[in-house]
Amino acid sequence: MATRKRPDIGTFIRQQREIAQQSIRDLAKRAGVSNPYLSQIERGLRKPSAEILQQIARGLEISAETLYERAGMLDPKEAQAHLVVDAIATDPRLNDEQKQAMLAIYRSFVADDTAQ
Repeated sequence: MATRKRPDIGTFIRQQREIAQQSIRDLAKRAGVSNPYLSQIERGLRKPSAEILQQIARGLEISAETLYERAGMLDPKEAQAHLVVDAIATDPRLNDEQKQAMLAIYRSFVADDTAQ
């Protein structure tokens, strides 16, 4: 059975930009990078650093860990854990005490899972 290849980081960034209905110029401005540099990243001509990926993630309003994983800088399991922690930490419906309780429960479940 053939495995489907995931899009490279540049293609993924372009897809996310298009989903967000942003022009390359808009994303470049929001991310604090030049238009030509972002274009080169999207076309696979440049490999962005972790710092640049973080800036692009901020511009796209997605998790930096998502881009780190796509770029091969982060283990997918580790990235998934960051997504859960980020979701809890940024949920405006929870107060600080609730967030801490949920994070403690989540971490205890994850710790139990790694011991198996």
